[in-house]
Amino acid sequence: MNFTSRLTKGETIAALAWIPVHIVALPELLGLLCRFGRMDVTAANLILYAAGAVYMLAFLGRFLRREFDPLCDRPFYCILQVAGSYLAMVAFNALFAALLLLLSGEEIVMNPNNEAVSGLAAESPGVIKAVGIFLAPIVEELMFRAGIFGAIRKKSRILAYIVSMLAFGIYHIWAYLLQNPLYVLFIIQYLPVSWLLCRCYERTNTIWTPIFLHMLVNAVSMAAIERLAAL
Repeated sequence: MNFTSRLTKGETIAALAWIPVHIVALPELLGLLCRFGRMDVTAANLILYAAGAVYMLAFLGRFLRREFDPLCDRPFYCILQVAGSYLAMVAFNALFAALLLLLSGEEIVMNPNNEAVSGLAAESPGVIKAVGIFLAPIVEELMFRAGIFGAIRKKSRILAYIVSMLAFGIYHIWAYLLQNPLYVLFIIQYLPVSWLLCRCYERTNTIWTPIFLHMLVNAVSMAAIERLAAL
């Protein structure tokens, strides 16, 4: 694959440096504020991702601007990659859902992360939509695809896929593992979409295609949650 990361060394460091802040430091601080009644969980999630978006725009804004060039050079190809990746994700999800059911039996009913998002969406649908559809894809793709995948891809394509995919899956589940170690099985659910996000980035050579794919996935998920809540 003719892939070249356009992140400078400083931008790569900035993208990777935000990961522990986003996953550990800021959630711990916001969690304390929630426990002491200073804010609710919805506000904490909004602050977490809004802070990440501001940080990314400040330190990687020029990178995002540079990434528009290949997107504009081959817009239809990029659209086809996003659409094709989404359809592939739907097929993979059906397969992996069956595998997950086989492995977990009846002990685990629902992905705890999806359950938490559903609960928040029921309370504050507008805020959660803004976070899930617009803020989260930008922050997460710059961390996991531009940062982790882009940095490792320069040395090893296979390792870049493995590390980025596992990191993305663990990121969505690790906070729930103390409740039930079997929740680790839900990492399987994130592997197909993570692989497709990496593949989309690699094939189009612009970070905007995985961002748009991520936005599409989250938008459809939010619509499904809203529809289920209305039943």
